[in-house]
Amino acid sequence: MKHTIEIQNLKCGGCAKTIENYLGQIANLELGNIDIGTGSITINTTSEETLSLAEKKLQELGYPIIGDKNSVITKAKSFVSCATGKMSK
Repeated sequence: MKHTIEIQNLKCGGCAKTIENYLGQIANLELGNIDIGTGSITINTTSEETLSLAEKKLQELGYPIIGDKNSVITKAKSFVSCATGKMSK
């Protein structure tokens, strides 16, 4: 099943690369489009557990779901994730 997740702090290709690297490691999850302009990610999975795991991983990386708390610490995590993604290109 296709799911679109709208997240906060998605700003550039470095962010997208980090998200791609980490979500790509989750079993039973097929990563679709990462749209920097809209701040959304499309994934395919048939498992609600896998969807929850992806959302939790995004939060850990500093990309909380729209509507979730976006603290200074979360924003700092996204900055580090972004830099990591830029270096891994």
